[in-house]
Formats: sequence, C-alpha cells, structure tokens
Amino acid sequence: MYRILLLEDHERLATLISKKLHSAGIAVDTFDRIDQALQAVSQVDYQALILDRGLPDGDGLKLLHKLRSSGVSIPCLILTARDALHDRIEGLDSGADDYLTKPFEMDEMLARVRALLRRPVVSISLDPAFRDVVIRPNASLMCCGTESVSLAPAELQIILLLVRKEGAVVRHSALEAAGWGLSEAVTPNALDVAIHRLRKKLAAVDSKLKIVNLRNLGYALREAGMDQ
Repeated sequence: MYRILLLEDHERLATLISKKLHSAGIAVDTFDRIDQALQAVSQVDYQALILDRGLPDGDGLKLLHKLRSSGVSIPCLILTARDALHDRIEGLDSGADDYLTKPFEMDEMLARVRALLRRPVVSISLDPAFRDVVIRPNASLMCCGTESVSLAPAELQIILLLVRKEGAVVRHSALEAAGWGLSEAVTPNALDVAIHRLRKKLAAVDSKLKIVNLRNLGYALREAGMDQ
C-alpha cells in the first residue's frame, strides 16, 4: 500500500482528502504543522507529499525547501488557494512536482496523486535488497532465490525499512511509524506480532537472515557471523 503525507490545517478538507485517498487504497498521515510534518518525513518512507501553503506556522513551501535542500526527492503536490501565476511559479520553482488550486474536484486531486505515485523516487531502489533477500514492493513480495512470500501492508513497510538499513539497528518507534504511520493508533503488541510473522516468512523462503532484537535499542536484520 502507498502511504503519503498530507499537510493541511483545514480539518474538514483534510478529512475529505483522506477519505478519497483511503477509498483508492492509499494510506494517509495528516498534519497541520510544518515541524510535525518534517519530523514525520524523517521517520516514515512516504511515496508522495500533499502540501498546503497557508499554515499556522508558515508557508508549506518552507517544508519543501528543507526537504529539497537535504536531497529528499519525494514527489510533491501543492494544494492552495493562491492561484496567481507568480504563486504557481514559486511553488514549482521550490521543487513541487504539481500544483492544484482550491477549490478543486476530489477526482482530479486523486488523479494527480496517482500520477505522482507513478514517478519512481530515483534515490531509492525500486526492489531493495540485502544479502539474500529482495523486496518487491509493487507485488508485496519478499523473495530469496526462487522462493517468495506475500507480505501484509505493515509487514512490507517494516521489512523495507530493515532491508534499507542493511543490518543497522532500527528503533521500535521508527518501525511502528513505518508500519502504521504516525496518525494511526497502534496496539502495544502490534509490532511484536508483525516481527513474529516476518521471522516465520524469512524462514519460509530459506533466507540466512534473521530479525534480531537488540534489547533497549531496536531490531536489525542479521546473518549468522555478522557482528551483533
């Protein structure tokens, strides 16, 4: 499942956008402050951003400036009531991929988001791999040699993060954010259950990798002989 970040302070509009995207199978984390959104991007692997400009703590372009200057190339759609030509040019020059002025039709917004999601983020491998494991996100599969196993949405996001960290330790909070986003309530044992299922699936495809729990630190993918 795709997951996107929505930065919009108008509560009713944010709800309508979220419902429309959810109906298309797209998960959404909604924020109304730039600092909250910036923190979320550092923790969650979003496939696209939807940003409002007029926010309580400034212009949404501030977030886009910070992300682009740090090399983050997540596709971005700007939603705003500012429809002057210079405003649109400013948004696109700031690194936005698309610009939609309010009011707008929800179907058009969804079509534009889908177009963004078809654009691969160059800095991230489409099928990330570590040791003998390859993840195929578009098919929700974990593969090892000729074997493969399907992954639930949360499992996919968790194993993607672990694979991309290539054996480094990942905090529990970061794995929860990857699996369920930052706006969903997560039960206390949800991560433990997901990790248990992923361990069984790694064994099912005969991978040499295991998910190890480093107490008080987090989880990591490790192979026999790798440093603990």
